Amino acid sequence: MAATCAKGPRIWLDMDQAELDAAYEQSNYAPNQAQVLGRRAINSAFARTILGVPLRRAYGTADIEQLDIYRTGVGNAPINVFLHGGTWRNGRAVDFAYLAELFVNAGAHFIIPDFSSLNDIDGNLMVLAEQVRSAVAWVYRNAASFGGDPDRIYVSGNSSGGHLAGCVVTTDWRGEFNLPKDLVKGGLLTSGMYDLKPVRLSSRSQYVKITDEIEEQLSPQRHLDRLHCPIIVSYGSLETPEFRRQARDFATAVHALAKPIKLLAGEGYNHFEMLETLATPYGLLGRVVLAQMKLLQTRT
Repeated sequence: MAATCAKGPRIWLDMDQAELDAAYEQSNYAPNQAQVLGRRAINSAFARTILGVPLRRAYGTADIEQLDIYRTGVGNAPINVFLHGGTWRNGRAVDFAYLAELFVNAGAHFIIPDFSSLNDIDGNLMVLAEQVRSAVAWVYRNAASFGGDPDRIYVSGNSSGGHLAGCVVTTDWRGEFNLPKDLVKGGLLTSGMYDLKPVRLSSRSQYVKITDEIEEQLSPQRHLDRLHCPIIVSYGSLETPEFRRQARDFATAVHALAKPIKLLAGEGYNHFEMLETLATPYGLLGRVVLAQMKLLQTRT
């Protein structure tokens, strides 16, 4: 009989360190990660040939602080700002162009900000939160310059970008930016993290520096008093147990405050496959985001 490893001390809930580390490493639960990321690159290149090169605008002073704007042909159109994932370290706006066609064809502008990699800023997650908040504020203040409606801004994000989207929808817009508290009209948070305590205890602490202040300030679940828009929270049934729990617990906390929340479980999808359903109006996430933004598909 093969020997079994003894379970170590509990670190988080009923998990020991090895189990917790595995629960924050998606490759342990998504054996086809490389294939999905390969499709993403191919489909993004194809989308840019169809839609053309996006407008590129700076929202800050650092070289990375720019965003891609995929414009629709409709005037004064709603806007979706997408925050990409990649463990807060990987990915660029260009890698997620394949999502733009859904929104552009439905009559919305689609904007993807670039922001720093933790590898370049000594793991300081606060910098990323400030960047994405600044990007959304820039979109509000400059919407008219690209034909957007500042009163119809929505935010979406996946994985670590889902965490950042959670930070955006729980931003004190009035106090920090002197902007309307309901600047964001809706959010789609996919496969994200909403309380950083277990993340801090996991092996991710090797590259993300989570202090007491960062854990408190950048855990969206702890700031639901600042949530002023309906949100959709989703996860794949084949994701890690922690990513599933994070989504369920976050949705439960929002629901307990009687704030509008929809929780979606993508049956049969892993962490990387879930985002692909946002690329089509017939996908799980594509359907709900178009409904959230009150959009109909205008052309095929």
